[in-house]
Amino acid sequence: MGLLDNMKAKLGPAKGKVSDLAQRHEGKVHHGLEKAAHAVDKRTKGKYSDKIQSGTGKAKGAMGRLAHKGDHGPDAADTTPPREAGGTTPPPTAGGTAPPEGPPPTS
Repeated sequence: MGLLDNMKAKLGPAKGKVSDLAQRHEGKVHHGLEKAAHAVDKRTKGKYSDKIQSGTGKAKGAMGRLAHKGDHGPDAADTTPPREAGGTTPPPTAGGTAPPEGPPPTS
């Protein structure tokens, strides 16, 4: 058995415990992230607000994935839209309908 397999086997039981703790304390962690972001934003006088908000959002997303890992059911399904080949997420559409396929019509 290789080193990586050894580590995976030893860390396997810890994953469940971490997920359980994350799920039980998700609200507290989100509150702490908001509080830390606000403090940093205040100390930097808003100079990095966009970066702070982006980082906070990513941290909350990671926390949510960790807390809800192993949940099964309709609420646990990944509802993020698939990414296009260019690496960007397509914009949401009005009325829940998909945009027409092909190039836009010319006038």
